[in-house]
Amino acid sequence: NATDTACEVSKTSFPAGHVVLDITNKGSKTTEVYVYAAGDKIVTERENIGPGTKATINAEIKAGSYEIACKPGMVGDGIRQKITVTGDASAAAAPADPRLTAAVDAYRKYAQEQADLTIPAVEAFAAAIKAGDVEKAKSLYAPSRTGWERTEPVAESFGDIDPKTDTREDGLEAGQEWTGWHKLEKSLFADAKIGDDEKKLADQLVTDLKDWQKKIPEAEITATSMANGAKELLDEVATGKITGEEDRYSHTDLADFAANVEGARKAYELLKPVASEKDAELAKTLDSEFAATEALLAKYKQADGTYTSYDKVADAERKTFSDAVNALGEPLS
Repeated sequence: NATDTACEVSKTSFPAGHVVLDITNKGSKTTEVYVYAAGDKIVTERENIGPGTKATINAEIKAGSYEIACKPGMVGDGIRQKITVTGDASAAAAPADPRLTAAVDAYRKYAQEQADLTIPAVEAFAAAIKAGDVEKAKSLYAPSRTGWERTEPVAESFGDIDPKTDTREDGLEAGQEWTGWHKLEKSLFADAKIGDDEKKLADQLVTDLKDWQKKIPEAEITATSMANGAKELLDEVATGKITGEEDRYSHTDLADFAANVEGARKAYELLKPVASEKDAELAKTLDSEFAATEALLAKYKQADGTYTSYDKVADAERKTFSDAVNALGEPLS
């Protein structure tokens, strides 16, 4: 039970393995709930749980010590409750179905490939900034984000990297220095300026993303977290991209939107052999809704591979996007 002042769990100790968290937000503010391992490494999360609503998180959790955090208003470190997960430390490591083991291995490889592709793209972006070339840097901003956006749930699981690289100005915590893509986005697209600070920020962005690239092998990835991550990617679209607040200066939201959908599709395709066996109709629905969403995005893709600037997308069209994402997100959940 999450309120504006409390984060109450029915058990503070439970066995390792498959865990279901049934969350009720009894507070007056939208909240989010995280399970953190040591160092605020995210094991699982659910954002945007509105007042008076419920949410369910499925997760595979190994034995160890953790904290559950409720974040009323979706800000700060949250109200925390220590929990202990008992049993064999490897209890959640190996799914019974070897196809799921293969899916996890393939998804980790995909996440690593996306990180490896991101580094040269962000180095080119940084080089343009350091050369003082505003227009070139602007053209390289969206491509530098594609690999990150495709695998954002994995990237966010390393608690310290996402705040440094992908925080918007209104998402800063008290005392947090604003760094990363969106600070540079504002300098390039709103202020049209590159100074010494921007050049330093560009170097820091490369360094922080190389840190992410190196950490992929240690990411906690399970079949359940892949499914949760696919849903989280669509939630990213529904809460940030649809409104235009994610890339509010560059209006490159549709490029991020497309990458989120591609990443969600990849996770689903890897899990599909098992999912379709368990629920063939659900798999058919998901195939259809993914195709519909991708077809909608394709209408806005231009000859040079870029997407229509999102400030040129009318409210009625944004509503169509929203309906498509919700039609996909519900069965995916």
